[in-house]
Amino acid sequence: MRILGIETTCDETAAAVVGVGFDGRGEILSNEVLSQIAEHARYGGVVPEIAARAHVEVVDRLVARALKNANCTINDIDGIAAAAGPGLIGGVLVGLTTAKALSLVTRKPLMAVNHLEAHALTARLTDGIGFPYLLLLASGGHTQLVAVKGVGDYVRLGTTIDDAIGEAFDKVAKLLGLPYPGGPHVEKEAAKGNPERFNLPRPMMGRPEPNFSLSGLKTAVRLEAERIAPLTQSDVADLCASFQAAIVDAVVDRTRVGLRAFRDIAGHPTALVVAGGVAANQAMRQALQRLAVETGLRLIAPPLSLCGDNGAMIAWAGLERLRLGLIDDISAPARARWPLDSSRDEAGAKA
Repeated sequence: MRILGIETTCDETAAAVVGVGFDGRGEILSNEVLSQIAEHARYGGVVPEIAARAHVEVVDRLVARALKNANCTINDIDGIAAAAGPGLIGGVLVGLTTAKALSLVTRKPLMAVNHLEAHALTARLTDGIGFPYLLLLASGGHTQLVAVKGVGDYVRLGTTIDDAIGEAFDKVAKLLGLPYPGGPHVEKEAAKGNPERFNLPRPMMGRPEPNFSLSGLKTAVRLEAERIAPLTQSDVADLCASFQAAIVDAVVDRTRVGLRAFRDIAGHPTALVVAGGVAANQAMRQALQRLAVETGLRLIAPPLSLCGDNGAMIAWAGLERLRLGLIDDISAPARARWPLDSSRDEAGAKA
């Protein structure tokens, strides 16, 4: 079985072909990603209209490249998956419309994939783990703790009440004059700084519910920066280090609470999984690894190439759904918002 996956929810256009190897494990046959960072950098963030136009310009070419590098044609594909949301609606429409057109022409099954579900299932592609497991989904637009009980069976245990973690990284980077996207640059500066110089808050620490809050921490960084302005390079490094340390401490505490909530509803998890763009942060990975060891769990984090948005995760989620007979018809809608724990039937899925 081979599935073509298309991803256009934000500022990466991606297409990939994923199959199943002789051992039954997932196999990435091709994974093409074209970033739009250069187009958005001057604005300090993603401009939706520019993103949608950029997707239109390259999606056909990227699909062709993914098929070529997988040594197959569209006729060799068993199904076509596209991210149908959540995301910037203009971009989502580009990928989903492309997938619908290919499905109609080739008469191949269509899978309209929840982008968050694709992140949630990536650990099964890379490591073949079984259900249920605890997922920390951390990206520029989403921060959630989710009990992944099965394909299409998710319970959100906690979420952010304001900014997502990746969003907070980007906003702090912009505040400190660092380039876009901010996360990698904050991490790079943090490696050179003193994480104990600034006594920043650890939001929600000790709360009984596994929710996150980043807005107050972001404000605390701004106030410290204003207090010591003008900033030297050393100041920027120390602020980044202190900010990152506060984020990591809060994430570990929130995830520990999430594990307790998980056990109440789903028993013992098979693993602790982290996914999304923030999963590339090495300080975060190391802290979560220590938590996993402390709680007797295995930490699964995707390779860096699969942390950000990519077509392979969309293709794999489509493959998982197709194996269960979950396909979509041409009426499947594009969604700007699509909670991971909502009913799959709302998306037009049929068994």
